[in-house]
Amino acid sequence: MRGLLGNRWWVVVASVCGLVVGAGPINVFAMNVFLKPVTEDLGIGRGLFGSAMTFNSAANAIACPIIGWAIARWGFRRVMVPGLVLAALATASYGLIQASPFALTYLIFVIGGFVAGVQSPIPYATAIGQWFDRRRGIALGIGIAGVGLGTALVPKLADRLIDAFGWRWAFAGLGVALLAVAFVPVTVFLREPPDLAERRRREAGRLPAGALPGTEVGAALRGGLFWALTGAFFLDVIAINGTLTQIVPLLTDRGIPRSAATDALAAAGLALILGRMLSGWALDRFWGPYVAITFFVLPMIGIALLASGAGGAAPLLGAVFCGLGIGAEVDLMAFFASRYFGLRDYAKIYGVMFGLFSFGVGIGPALSGASFDRFHSYVPMFLVYIAMLLVTCAIFLRLGAYPFPAPARLPKVKTKVAAATR
Repeated sequence: MRGLLGNRWWVVVASVCGLVVGAGPINVFAMNVFLKPVTEDLGIGRGLFGSAMTFNSAANAIACPIIGWAIARWGFRRVMVPGLVLAALATASYGLIQASPFALTYLIFVIGGFVAGVQSPIPYATAIGQWFDRRRGIALGIGIAGVGLGTALVPKLADRLIDAFGWRWAFAGLGVALLAVAFVPVTVFLREPPDLAERRRREAGRLPAGALPGTEVGAALRGGLFWALTGAFFLDVIAINGTLTQIVPLLTDRGIPRSAATDALAAAGLALILGRMLSGWALDRFWGPYVAITFFVLPMIGIALLASGAGGAAPLLGAVFCGLGIGAEVDLMAFFASRYFGLRDYAKIYGVMFGLFSFGVGIGPALSGASFDRFHSYVPMFLVYIAMLLVTCAIFLRLGAYPFPAPARLPKVKTKVAAATR
């Protein structure tokens, strides 16, 4: 058993399992499938339901930095074991939402969003970053690809559960699925490398024992680089997520059956996995901003295809291109946080960055829903999303060299820790 636990790739496997039923697949993409059944059953508008998602993402934005601080203070196990149980209960509680009073629905979504912070990529990316250096890009790409796998599978599971049991019990089923898929691999394999203090001293050189090289969190938050990166990813997630979360209602409004519409969303999920893998591979070989621009031009094309109203393969291609873009974004953000700010306060810095990013997750669905309620069309907001992605690409072009690049090669130190970082 000790030899099995010593293989760093099990950390990546645990990350995949955890993120398959993570906050993204359940709180964002599965809501795609619930949107029409819930709003039609409760007699509420899509914009109002989208506003509940905004509260959900705002709570998640508050929780993410707290999760980062908690992991830095207490480690993975003390945070993740109770966190997974609470996340499953919060997911099941979505089945209790009501049209009146809608304040109860807001409260449930706020609690769900806050608890879902434990199922964000923060703990998983932090663990992978501690175990990997030269192969960090591809390791993050594989580990966070669990979000893509979940995007392909969880909405389909939600669709089956809704057909079989109704939307309220479907949420309970998703809560059970979260525990069944994530609990054992995460609690067993998600951990820090052995003798972490020794590795910190070796990598940090003259820094105090236990300190990794990197920017202190306060200095990072006072710098323009942090806010430029955070702003770029904030705009990007509003645009791409605001589009993808409307795929199912958008296509069913055009007369396409819900099962076929969820197939398009599943295709976006598979593209998300491909985007994770390709971006991770590219980040280990090319300058990150060029990789980012490439992956954000693709969803611009995808959004344009969906806005065009073209039939045939156009909606599927639009969903796939958006999936490629959203597949790369979290991987890029995790990688950029490590290369531009180092690992000293990585969990805290990435927690704040991802928290603000998470707030943007809920803004997109609300804007898209408001566009539909006001204009009976998503097209006006889709055009705004394309402009947002153009601004994002412009920000990436202004980024400089990595302050904390991967070493060309590591010294041959005959310890298990040295081998674990290669």
